[in-house]
Amino acid sequence: MFSLRLAFRNLLRQKKRTLFTGLSMFVGFVLACISIGWAEGSYNNMIDSFTRNRLGHIQVHAAGYTEHPTLYNTIDDPGRVLEKIASVPDVTAAAPRIYTAGLVSVGEKSAGARIIGIDRERENRTTTFDTQIIAGSYFTAEAGQALLGKELATTLNASPGDSIVIVSQAADGSIANARYTIRGLLDTGNPVANRSSLYITLKDAQQLFVLEGRVHEIVVVVSSLPAVNRAADGIRRALGNDKLTVETWEEFAKQFYRAMEADKGGMYIMLVVVILIVAITVLNTILMAVLERQREYGVLRALGTRPAAIVKMVLNETFLLSIISVVLGSVVGFIVNYLLAAHGIRLAEPIEWGGIQLRVMKSEVNLQEFLLPGLTVIFTSLAVALFPALKAARTEPASTMRTF
Repeated sequence: MFSLRLAFRNLLRQKKRTLFTGLSMFVGFVLACISIGWAEGSYNNMIDSFTRNRLGHIQVHAAGYTEHPTLYNTIDDPGRVLEKIASVPDVTAAAPRIYTAGLVSVGEKSAGARIIGIDRERENRTTTFDTQIIAGSYFTAEAGQALLGKELATTLNASPGDSIVIVSQAADGSIANARYTIRGLLDTGNPVANRSSLYITLKDAQQLFVLEGRVHEIVVVVSSLPAVNRAADGIRRALGNDKLTVETWEEFAKQFYRAMEADKGGMYIMLVVVILIVAITVLNTILMAVLERQREYGVLRALGTRPAAIVKMVLNETFLLSIISVVLGSVVGFIVNYLLAAHGIRLAEPIEWGGIQLRVMKSEVNLQEFLLPGLTVIFTSLAVALFPALKAARTEPASTMRTF
């Protein structure tokens, strides 16, 4: 305790030098803290948009469907499966879907399309599907309605109110064909989906493709991103040996996940640059302080102070200053990140990344954004202070006192 009090008094002796060194630590910590919070908030915002847009946090399929998706590889008795999924903690919603492909035509124009059957009520609770309507309106309770991606509608020269014919294959081997009324047009934010997707209600899809009581996929969303793996494990336990596969977004969207992880590398490179700047500044100021205090160290050595005690004194001063800088920086960093998390920054033009449009950039407040920069600043400062401390400890009393 005495050594820390002595270190504190030594810091107050040279207020300008202490302020300059502490300010470099403070600014470096705050920049790193805000940058990590901003980056984490942006990543989580992108992940949330990506998963809630259409894919969900977790997907359930029949075994082998992901590797070889076919019309016949289905989840049987989806109602029972949905009940089991709903019983898992952290699960907030789930929606069943049917997928197949077919030929669609409006008048004389035709195109290939991916046909997706959705439960209109469950889908709205699970994803942001209904907010993607840009023309017309969402499904009503009536049968025989369809929604088109905007680019597919352009290809077919179609608009809400037009009739569209679907021709495909049913699960019993027959030809599936029916006429639907276009209810609305969609902009999913994904060019591929906009160009190829046509949506009908789950009930219509089951009837058209002879898949009564069967679906291809169940999309699940959970309360938060940290709960995804825990919820996935809970779903696996709840389903037991139902010959179903449960995958998280990191597994069924591997390319997106890898791209996100690669992009995070840039954040850590930035952190390294900031810490290097802090390290150089701290080394420079502490080395200057040691050179200025050569006579003081010489007197201490002449009085019998051991070199180890001088090293400890210099390191204590650095440690105390770094702690003060980190504590003050944490207050400022928390306030800035909290404001950015609560209000964000609305962009004049949305940023598109991987088919996802981000209109508001927000930060995130968590322990990592304070702990990682804080420990890095403290240990880096101590590491670079070791050389000046050793130099001070090697001071020769006689020569130093003659010189100074």
